Amino acid sequence: MKKENLIRQLGALFVTFAKVGIMTFGGGYAMLPMLEREVVNRKKWATNEEIMNYFAVGQCTPGVIAVNTATFIGYKQRGIAGGVFATLGVVFPSVVIITIIAAFIQNFADLPVVTHAFAGVRAVVAVLVVDAVIKFFKAGCKDWFGVVVAVLAFIIAGILGISSVYVVIGALVVGLIAGLTFRRNIKE
Repeated sequence: MKKENLIRQLGALFVTFAKVGIMTFGGGYAMLPMLEREVVNRKKWATNEEIMNYFAVGQCTPGVIAVNTATFIGYKQRGIAGGVFATLGVVFPSVVIITIIAAFIQNFADLPVVTHAFAGVRAVVAVLVVDAVIKFFKAGCKDWFGVVVAVLAFIIAGILGISSVYVVIGALVVGLIAGLTFRRNIKE
């Protein structure tokens, strides 16, 4: 009975993340609304705060953010096997779709209808990414400290063009120092 339950749970992870993977156009940030609907609202496998944390860590670690996030959630649910099945689920639709597109793209890429279709998809992806940015801002900037760090990070990375790796490391150090300082001030 336990083995059947495990197989059912692993199957649910695969299918859920395959649904997220097949409906996600535009990469990791564009998948946030679908991921919230499936993983937070329907399955209750994570909270909104956990999803934001997984996205943040997924952004800071090597690899694709969608894959990293699926791996974190799958691991939380069923350990290593859960991480593997969730990861396979989220990448499976992309592999199939990209393989099909790659087989035919050279024949149709120059058609006006295809060009317009891609333009439409790019516009929608931009909206999905902006939606994700707004959600991240609301989740991560709950006080003056979060807003200041976000604005400085935007200026440093977005305007000055400094690598986001340095910005993330700097924000981590500033956050640790602030956390230790604020905790010390509260104890005194």
